[in-house]
Amino acid sequence: MIEAHKLSKFYSRGLYALRDLSLSVGKGEFVFLTGPSGAGKSTLLRLLLRQERPSEGDLIVNGHNLSTLSRRDVQEYRRGIGFVFQDFKLIASRTVLENVTFVLEVLGVPPAQQRRRAFQVLKWVGLQHRVNAYPRDLSGGEQQRIAIARALANDPLLLLADEPTGNLDPDLSLEIMNLLREVNAGGTTVLVATHDRELIRLVGRRTITLDQGRIVEEA
Repeated sequence: MIEAHKLSKFYSRGLYALRDLSLSVGKGEFVFLTGPSGAGKSTLLRLLLRQERPSEGDLIVNGHNLSTLSRRDVQEYRRGIGFVFQDFKLIASRTVLENVTFVLEVLGVPPAQQRRRAFQVLKWVGLQHRVNAYPRDLSGGEQQRIAIARALANDPLLLLADEPTGNLDPDLSLEIMNLLREVNAGGTTVLVATHDRELIRLVGRRTITLDQGRIVEEA
């Protein structure tokens, strides 16, 4: 699913966010990406989402070489990617249902199909009864569940999550991780960036540790 070979990202010569990084993530894996702040976790996720281009090396996702992917092919590539943010990034002026259908709207899915798919994923995360609520009416855990539902609306092959439990207490964090494990059990490849070592220990999945843009440990 993901192959990185001698991957580097720098913003000026000598200032590397990632340096000479090589890794492989198989289809259907659940992998944690950890390390201290500034280690390169979020940079790698931005590259995988193709928000930025690699500076050197190759990054191949599901057959797409992101080092050479043309601008016009980026949207098609992103159809297969779901992304969950730490701060939820829900649209305050839209209802729960509208937040989930938003990504489908952008992808050009017909309205009737948008609603059908949104109801499916909201039911799956247990929040189908909140379709008319606004983000301000939801708890932090509920907002993150909505964010996960939105990320799953396009039935992605790969789900990326950047510190998805950073704003949640330990019990809610484990609840969200269990939800992501269920996503993975359905066949979706899941890559989670987190600094929470205790959560990693409890969930127990393959873990790649970064420091200063390099892989320093894999367990």
